[in-house]
Amino acid sequence: MIKSQRSFRRAIVILAVALLPSKFAGGYVLRTNPPDPNVAVSGFFSADKAQRGRTIQAAVVMEIPGGYHVNSNRPMSKYAIPTVLKIGGPSGVKIGPIAYPRATVRRLKASNNEPLAVFEGRAVMRFSVTVPATFQQGMTELRVRLRYQSCNNEVCFPPQTHEMSMPIGVVGAGDSVKRINGQIFRR
Repeated sequence: MIKSQRSFRRAIVILAVALLPSKFAGGYVLRTNPPDPNVAVSGFFSADKAQRGRTIQAAVVMEIPGGYHVNSNRPMSKYAIPTVLKIGGPSGVKIGPIAYPRATVRRLKASNNEPLAVFEGRAVMRFSVTVPATFQQGMTELRVRLRYQSCNNEVCFPPQTHEMSMPIGVVGAGDSVKRINGQIFRR
C-alpha cells in the first residue's frame, strides 16, 4: 500500500509540474497551448479572364478564425514578425504595389500589453496585374508567397509560409470578360 501511495503522489507531482506556467515572450503560458489556428488563404481576380494590354485587379485573402489575429505588415513591435506578401508572375507581366488592409491596434498579454497592429477576421491584400499587349493568349499563373505569424491573446505561434498559384486565362484586348468576386472588389 505504501509503495502505491508513493507512485500516486509522484504522478500528482509530475502532473502539477507539467501544468506550471512557463515564461514566454514576457507573459505566462500554460504548457498545454491551443493549436495553431487554421488561417485560410485564397487568391481572387476581379474578372474571369485577363485581357492583353490591360490591367486586372487581384487579391490575396486571409480568413483568420475568431480569437486569433495575425501581425500586420507593420506590427509596431520590433519582436513581432510582420505579414509579407510576395507575388511573382511570368516575364513581362507587371505586378503593382500591394495594398495591405488597415490594421487594428490591440494591447495583448502576449505583447506585454504594448500596442500591436494586427489583422483580424478577413484581411484582404489587393494589387494590380498588367498583362502586356504582346503576351501569348492561354493560361498563365501568378505565384504567391505569404509569410505571417498568428497569435491569440496569450501566445504567438511559429511563423507560417503559405505558397500557392493563382491561374488566369489570358484573352485578346477585344474579347469580353466577366466581372467576378464582387464581395472582394467592391466598386
